[in-house]
Amino acid sequence: MKTIAILICKIAKKLAQKLGRGSSFPGKVALKLCPDILSRVSLPENIIAVTGSNGKTSTVEMIYHLLCNAGLNVACNLEGSNQIEGVTTLILDNCDLEGRFKKDVLLIEVDERYAKYVFSYITPKFYLINNLYRDQMTRNGHPEYVMDQIRKSIRPGSTLILNSDDPLIASLASLNDNAVVFYGAEENEYVSEKCESIYNDGYYCPICKHKMIYDYYQFAHVGKYECTSCGFERSDPDYAITEIDLEQGYMIINDVYRIELGFKSIINAYNSLAAFTLGKCMKIKESVIVDSLNSYLIKNGRIQEFKYQDIKGTLLISKHENTISYNQNLQYITTYDGEVELLLIIDDISRKYFTSDTSWLWDISFELLNSDNVRRVIVAGKYINDVAVRFINGDIDMSKVILKDNVSEALVELSKDHKGTLFAMTCFSDQDKLLKEVDVL
Repeated sequence: MKTIAILICKIAKKLAQKLGRGSSFPGKVALKLCPDILSRVSLPENIIAVTGSNGKTSTVEMIYHLLCNAGLNVACNLEGSNQIEGVTTLILDNCDLEGRFKKDVLLIEVDERYAKYVFSYITPKFYLINNLYRDQMTRNGHPEYVMDQIRKSIRPGSTLILNSDDPLIASLASLNDNAVVFYGAEENEYVSEKCESIYNDGYYCPICKHKMIYDYYQFAHVGKYECTSCGFERSDPDYAITEIDLEQGYMIINDVYRIELGFKSIINAYNSLAAFTLGKCMKIKESVIVDSLNSYLIKNGRIQEFKYQDIKGTLLISKHENTISYNQNLQYITTYDGEVELLLIIDDISRKYFTSDTSWLWDISFELLNSDNVRRVIVAGKYINDVAVRFINGDIDMSKVILKDNVSEALVELSKDHKGTLFAMTCFSDQDKLLKEVDVL
């Protein structure tokens, strides 16, 4: 049955590609034929898994880039099918009919809620867990619930690579006797003395549920913390951002390694640091890691340049229902040097499941739009009135806000009186509604 399941998976993948279907379908068929197929194949020693709320895809792409530059033959689900069906497709497609894996490294992005199912059959050598934030609340619930699901995915024998600055993630180090490697950022000019997010998921200790105190916050609940009751505290990172300059767009790791930042945000810096840490754990030469990260270009579609008539703009993908994704892009726009205009598109909440819930809008720091450099905000889509109510309650000057039912009308309005630098923000579910109306550069 193993050979049949592998063969049918390979055939189904080719058919799915021709029909434009997703890469999870072939794995779903294989799992129907042989539910324990992943326990029947021979996998390589080097299995790397990455999970978390934000930045999984970017981090995986950077890791893939540096591993390939190191001369390794890597199989990776770069297309993002990160639940067990998609992972099954990836694995079986890279096996021969006897179930022997044909590449040096298996690198997988794994959905944080469903990792426990994937790792019922697979034990990663390195398990990188980067962060936990409120993300798709209608599907995922609270971050502490997701933390419990990730906890169930950790297997003895895996080396955990953890963000020491996120208490929810760092608390996972107490499980089993897993080896742990920490990464994090030291205090810098961008830290805050108080949590600047609307909510603080680090307020209570994830171990004993008592109040925690912070020396400083990097962003949201990420920072230097300590529990006043049980003593749980931020561990000193093995690999740390010891200097960072978001204006110039670089960071320095462990006072030695300079990494250029393709996107000038603290979260992108953490993603790059995570990839650096994984490279070190894999014993890749420092020169290869640094050169790879410095040559990495963002190719996952989260940043795209476009042109409408004679107006050039930058599209920043901001995942709906994900506060941190929105806030990092709003921070980037509202601290941009020069006058800016924003086209905000919220027409579909998700491309994967139906929901009309807009409560997540209240978790986003739209108050940042009160910045003096923001000239105009044009909002488009079926949820414009929900956004308007959120803006009004955030005391945003509505005289600079324009509401349009669709993207076409919004672009026409934009062209009438455009000044400054244009940014667009939307989710993968809505990006094509913009890109089909403009020229992608």
